[in-house]
Amino acid sequence: MRDVCHDISLVMKIQEILTKSSLEAAPLLLGCYLYRKLPDGILKLKIVETEAYHQDDPASHSFRGMTTRTAPMFEEGGRLYVYFTYGMHYCVNIVVGQKGVGEAVLLRAAEPLEGIEVMFNNRYGPVQGPTLYNLYNQHITDTNVRGLTSHISGITDIKNLANGPAKLTQALGITDTSLSGKMLNGSSIWLEAAKEPLKASDIVASPRIGIKEATQMPWRFYIKDNQFVSKYNKNHDG
Repeated sequence: MRDVCHDISLVMKIQEILTKSSLEAAPLLLGCYLYRKLPDGILKLKIVETEAYHQDDPASHSFRGMTTRTAPMFEEGGRLYVYFTYGMHYCVNIVVGQKGVGEAVLLRAAEPLEGIEVMFNNRYGPVQGPTLYNLYNQHITDTNVRGLTSHISGITDIKNLANGPAKLTQALGITDTSLSGKMLNGSSIWLEAAKEPLKASDIVASPRIGIKEATQMPWRFYIKDNQFVSKYNKNHDG
C-alpha cells in the first residue's frame, strides 16, 4: 500500500470500485488518481477517459475465453492487464470484478499532474540542453524547438502527453507486458480515489474507439469538457 496515503476511506473507496463490473467501474474510475513509481520519481495523473470490456463483449480480449495473454482479466479485480497491439503499442487496463469473470477497464487518457518532466522523457526521450518540460513551461513554439528536436511534433503541448491509451502507457514508462497480472499497490502502480466524486452530469458515455465489434455500445466514458480527453463525441457531449 502506498505509504504516503493515510486516508483509509480513499483506499476503501478504490477497493470497492475494483470489485464492481467493468461497466460500473469504468465511469467510477474517472477522476481517480493513477500513480507510477520510477527511479526518476513518482508520476501522478488524473484518469479522464476509460473504456469497459467484459467477456460477453465481442470487442473484448476475454470474449473467446482465457488464454495465457488474457489470464489476468479473469483474476479478481485489482490487477493490471497490459497488452501489445498493432505490433507497436502497449496499453494498460485495470482488472475489475470477480475472479473467473473476464473483464477490465482500459485507461484511455489521463491528465498529468506530477512528474511531468519524467513523462516527457518517457514519451520523447532525453534531450540535450533545456528539458522538454521546461520548453513547455516557457511556451517555446515548435519553430524555436525544431533545431533541437526536429523529429518531435507538438512536444510543447502537455495535452498530448497521455491523451490516448498508447500515449498514456508510454508516459508511464511501460515498455513491455511484465506488469500484466501484477497487483495494484503491490507493483509500481497504484490508484487513489478522488476526495470528491464526479457528478453524473460531468461524465459522458459514448461508443468506444478503434474497435470493429460492438461499435455502437456506449462503453467509453470521459470527463465532460476535459482538455486531456483523447477524442470528443459531439453527438453525446450534450
